[in-house]
Amino acid sequence: MIFKDYYKILGLKDNKATPEEIKTAYREQAKKYHPDINVKNNFSEERIKDINEAYRTLSNSVTKRKYDRMWNSNIGKKNKVNEIKRQEGTISSNLFSMLFGKQENVTKNKEEKNKNVPTKGENIETQVDVSIEEAYYGQEKKISLRAQNGKMKTFTIKIPAGIRNGEKIRLIGQGKKGENGGKNGDLLIKINIQNDKKFELRGIDIYTNLFIAPWEAVLGKKVSIETIGETIFLHIPQGIESGEKVKIPGKGYKDGKGGRGELIADVKIMVPKKPTEEEIGIFEKLNNISKFNPRNNFE
Repeated sequence: MIFKDYYKILGLKDNKATPEEIKTAYREQAKKYHPDINVKNNFSEERIKDINEAYRTLSNSVTKRKYDRMWNSNIGKKNKVNEIKRQEGTISSNLFSMLFGKQENVTKNKEEKNKNVPTKGENIETQVDVSIEEAYYGQEKKISLRAQNGKMKTFTIKIPAGIRNGEKIRLIGQGKKGENGGKNGDLLIKINIQNDKKFELRGIDIYTNLFIAPWEAVLGKKVSIETIGETIFLHIPQGIESGEKVKIPGKGYKDGKGGRGELIADVKIMVPKKPTEEEIGIFEKLNNISKFNPRNNFE
C-alpha cells in the first residue's frame, strides 16, 4: 500500500499545522484543482479526490492522531535525518571556513600560486628511419622539424653504433619551451631500423637469402655470401634443400656486449628461366636416367 503524505497534498510543510492552517490550505488547494476550473485536465479530478481525503482525515482530531503516528514513521523520521545531515554539513562548512578561510579563496590562492611555479615544457617525439648497416656502424643524421614559430629547424643527431630497433635518442632542452622559468622539454627521436632486399634484422640475428643452382645443391660447392661490411665464403653441403638454413656465428648484429649474433642464410634453389639448348639436353638426359622422384622421397 502506497502511503500518501496528506500534509504535502495540502501544501503544508509538516504535521505541526493548526486546524485553521489545515482548513485554509484545503480551501486553497480545492480552489486551485477544482474540475470546473481545470476542465481539460483529467489529473485535477484525481488531485481533488486526494485533497478531500486529506482534509477529512486531518480535520478530525481522532483520525489525525492516528494518521500522525503513521506519518512520523514514514515521513517525519526521514525529514529529521535529512535536517541533521544538513546542519552537520553547515557546521562542518563553517568550521572549515573559520580554520582555513573560504574554499573559494583557498582555490584561488592555490591557482595564483601555481601560475608562478616553474613548469617544464612538454617533450616532442619524432622518429627517423635508418638502414641496418647505418644502425650497425652508427652515424650522424640530420632531421628537420617545424618549430613553434612555424619555421623549420634542423637537428643533427648522432646514432650510436649497434643501437636497437625502437630505441630513442634524447636531445635535452630541444622540446617545447618551459613556463615561468622552467626547463625546456626534450626532443625524443625513435630509431626505426629498416629491413631491405639484402638483410632482415631479427633481434641480434641477421637473415639473408642464399640462392643456389640445382647442380650446386646436388654436388655441394663453396659459394660467396655478403655480410655487413664484407664478403665471406660458405661451403654448401651435398644434397642441401630449399628452406634449409645455414647459420654463420659472429656475423650478425651487435649484441651490446662486444659480440655479434648470427648470420642466417635461407637456402633457395633456383632454376634457370631461359635454359640453353645444351642445358635442356642435359636435363632431358638426367630426366631419362634418374630414378629420383621427390614426391616419393619421404626418408
